[in-house]
Amino acid sequence: MKTTQTTILLVDDDANLSTVLADYLRSKNYIIETAANGKEAWELIAIKHYDLIISDIMMPKMNGFELLKLIHSQHTELPVIILSAKTDRDDVIRAYELGCDDYMTKPFSMDILICKIEAVLRRYRMHLESEQTIWQLGNLVYDSVRQQLGTKHLSSRENDLLKMLCISMNN
Repeated sequence: MKTTQTTILLVDDDANLSTVLADYLRSKNYIIETAANGKEAWELIAIKHYDLIISDIMMPKMNGFELLKLIHSQHTELPVIILSAKTDRDDVIRAYELGCDDYMTKPFSMDILICKIEAVLRRYRMHLESEQTIWQLGNLVYDSVRQQLGTKHLSSRENDLLKMLCISMNN
């Protein structure tokens, strides 16, 4: 099914659900990291590359809506699946308006979640394949998806500026 290792950040304050879901996703060969709230997730996103975020909405410190808003203000292409007990139509619409790629309500089917993960990742990878994401800059390789210049991890701002510079140099 998958040809590359996929790194997913799972954000949920329910430790039991998080453990069970993380173990299940690992059994499907995903690399899983967890965060107990949006604030912790945002701190991880700032320093690491993730292929996908799966987030709850109702969490302490920073809820899923706030996290989604931050992600899409600085990582516009990072796919996010919301996994929440909130079933209200307005909550679902708000999540999509803030940029989520899919929305599942709890309780949920693990098999359907895997299907949704693969569908979102397929669209994300097709988009990445349609644009240049790696440039050779002198002796260094710049990877805009992984936010790396050589071995140095770039901040979101540094990455955005360098990507714009590379794109303008190619045009």
